[in-house]
Amino acid sequence: MERMVARHGLFYPILGFVSCLVFIYMSFGELRLSYPQEPELSFVERNGTRFVLDGRAFYINGWNSYWLMDHAVDEYRRPKVKAMLRAGAKMGLTICRTWAFNDGAYNALQISPGRFNERAFKALDYVIAEARQHGIRLLLSLVNNLQAFGGKTQYVKWAWQEGVGLSSSNDSFFFDPSIRRYFKNYVRTVLKRKNTITGIEYRNDPTIFAWELINEPRCMSDPSGDTLQDWIEEMSAFVKSIDRNHLITVGLEGFYGPKNPKRLTVNPEMWASELGSDFIRNSKVAHIDFASVHIYPDHWFHDQEFEDKLKYVSKWVISHIEDGDKELNKPVMFTEYGLSNLNKDYQPSQRERFYKLILDITYKSAKKNRSGAGSFVWQLFVGGMEEFNDDFGFVPWEWPSLYRLITEQSCKLARIQGVTRPNSYLKALC
Repeated sequence: MERMVARHGLFYPILGFVSCLVFIYMSFGELRLSYPQEPELSFVERNGTRFVLDGRAFYINGWNSYWLMDHAVDEYRRPKVKAMLRAGAKMGLTICRTWAFNDGAYNALQISPGRFNERAFKALDYVIAEARQHGIRLLLSLVNNLQAFGGKTQYVKWAWQEGVGLSSSNDSFFFDPSIRRYFKNYVRTVLKRKNTITGIEYRNDPTIFAWELINEPRCMSDPSGDTLQDWIEEMSAFVKSIDRNHLITVGLEGFYGPKNPKRLTVNPEMWASELGSDFIRNSKVAHIDFASVHIYPDHWFHDQEFEDKLKYVSKWVISHIEDGDKELNKPVMFTEYGLSNLNKDYQPSQRERFYKLILDITYKSAKKNRSGAGSFVWQLFVGGMEEFNDDFGFVPWEWPSLYRLITEQSCKLARIQGVTRPNSYLKALC
């Protein structure tokens, strides 16, 4: 009897310990098992006008899918995120640009200043972990100039509601001290976030290619550009104070400011120099590692014929590559380009010609070791997402000619770099 008691005395603590391990495994094990081996990745760095990865020049054929985090919030929609990242990898694409913000909107990441939705944060964790598994890096944008997904308008509303806002103008996002504190707190929280799947803090994760401060910033209340310039200087320095691993870009559209002579010869029209941004001045900020440019001639010109738009795009792209070489000594990325299918003279073949022009110029720049470092099509989807589409988006495998055009660019850039890893799909593709 005493032996039985002794045995049971030892048995029950062991049983309890084993039960605890089983509980932990059942609760968290499947997260780890979903990602059995973390691929080895290095941080992308910058050397003058070129990106460098593992000692080699790194040129980018990328794409935009802004909706990844939003879709990952709901378990039943996560397969579309996985499918999109897998498709990008199969096309030889290397970087996806997507939103790392959702302020006060449906499925908000930031519910109110300093209050975060853990479910949405776990969705962003999932996007980063899934991208890593597919050898895709992410260009993560931190806030929107536009109202979609909250944007700077939501920050201004928060300050106004709390009785600390200096102005109801959307541009107070850039100069109101309270709003600057809101944004810095947001940035700090995101950068220091520990991924619940990989266990890696965002600031230490090479899956993240770079941070984009804001999508398409404009501060029209100060066309001199001083207000936006001050904000860029402060926020880029703040990001670097927390995260020295990652590159930073502003998120500019690429318009030249009022003091730049190119405002008259390269900007689409005079309005473009009055938006409070300045491509050269903003991109020269010390903590900004590369410049960004967008390409939307059909939004900028409403009466031009398609052939004239193509001529303009060629001038626009070449001008900014020259700026990267001669003015900035930094890489230049065309982080959005698209052609609307709502144009009155639209033909599908126009989109192919438009894409090819941009891809060819960036390829030639890469081949000559110039500053044109890559381009990102706006935007790609998978099937069954029509409500998220716009007049620029498409499902790549439903458009064979565009699919072929984009994948050929991936192969051409891979040959320049002399490497097909870490994207193993390139070997089969090229």
